Amino acid sequence: MPVPTVEFSDERLPNGLRLIVAEDHLVPVAAVNLWYAVGSKHEEPGRTGFAHLFEHVMFQGSAHVGKAEHLAIVQAAGGVGNGSTWLDRTNYYESVPAHEVELALWLEADRMGTLLDALSQDNLDNQREVVKNEKRQSYDNRPYGSWNEKLLAALFPPSHPYHHPTIGSMDDLNAASLDDVRAFFRLHYAPNNAVVSVVGDVDRARVRAWTERYFGAIPANPDLPVRLPDLTLPPVLGAAIREVVPDRVPLPRIYWGLRAPVYGDPRLEALDMAGQVLAGGKGSRLHRRLVRDDRIAQDVAFFTMGFTGGASVSAGWATARPGVDLAMLESAFWEELERLTVEPVTDDELDRAKALTEADELGALMRVDERADRLSMYATLFDDPGLVNRILGRYLAITPADIQGVARDVFRPDNRVVLTYVPAAMNEQPGEAAA
Repeated sequence: MPVPTVEFSDERLPNGLRLIVAEDHLVPVAAVNLWYAVGSKHEEPGRTGFAHLFEHVMFQGSAHVGKAEHLAIVQAAGGVGNGSTWLDRTNYYESVPAHEVELALWLEADRMGTLLDALSQDNLDNQREVVKNEKRQSYDNRPYGSWNEKLLAALFPPSHPYHHPTIGSMDDLNAASLDDVRAFFRLHYAPNNAVVSVVGDVDRARVRAWTERYFGAIPANPDLPVRLPDLTLPPVLGAAIREVVPDRVPLPRIYWGLRAPVYGDPRLEALDMAGQVLAGGKGSRLHRRLVRDDRIAQDVAFFTMGFTGGASVSAGWATARPGVDLAMLESAFWEELERLTVEPVTDDELDRAKALTEADELGALMRVDERADRLSMYATLFDDPGLVNRILGRYLAITPADIQGVARDVFRPDNRVVLTYVPAAMNEQPGEAAA
């Protein structure tokens, strides 16, 4: 089956804004996707959480858009939109009827160019409380909610910006002044630090004219790119790290984390394929062994999180069935990972993993919003939006030897973080009362 090719234009405005346009006239919809090259790795010590904070602040109005009106305007036009923050980037996006693309571009340009006109102490205080409430709901008060924060802190040293989670420190957010937040915006939210991708039933020349009209007068930031500290890390931790976490959880669950190659390294793609072999659905090795055959786990997962700064993360978890010996569960998990280091995957397993990956990639490319997101991602992280047309071929070329090689590099005893979550009562010593 031939892999479809995404045809696109790629150019820069005089102020440095990168514009990518891919026409697709199949249905009258379009996606506008804007990536800023700023994430939690760009935050300074004592100023964590700012990138995520701006994910919220960016919806609180600008010079010509009222507080919380951005999404209301998009929805009134028949579209949807949102934003997200990660370690390496922040992005904002709208999917709209094709005749409303100009509106979406104007909205994004208005907040890029005039957000500070509307940023008040009240807005900052309000969104700071929203973020704190999000942390309580998603991290502090959710069962197993601290796993990602703990895993990153263990895999990356305190001097590394991946050590802290994207939501940041509440102490840092509480201490942030209006001037601190404005300075962060002025530095990072500039046209020469952004990529706008427009995909769908649009005319390329018209999109170019609208983009020039609305973004063209926004000045570039001459202080970009931001210089980051040296993010280089050893490929492995050097020793196993273990922690037992008493928590308000219904069943014990073990989380595993390992340092992995950086995003963009073909070895990480082989590790993605290993994840399909290990945990890609009910036919995978871990599901067959832990859930179906030995019946020691309720569920199991294994996946990669690709980062560009020094190392990525390979991670997984298994929720124990009631009464199961956790040492037995952990031993069975590592046995399956270590099998990949000593014997090649079978042709059938690799064919199945490639079929799952191909279905995921082709399914994403069928959607204009996903195409726009990937074009912005590859342009922002690798200066290469054309990867959208090559990445599937790279996955389909992976061999059993590629998987075995990266498994040997990553699935090592001295490269493991093990977080064992147990119901709080299981961790009590004799005579202690439940917390």
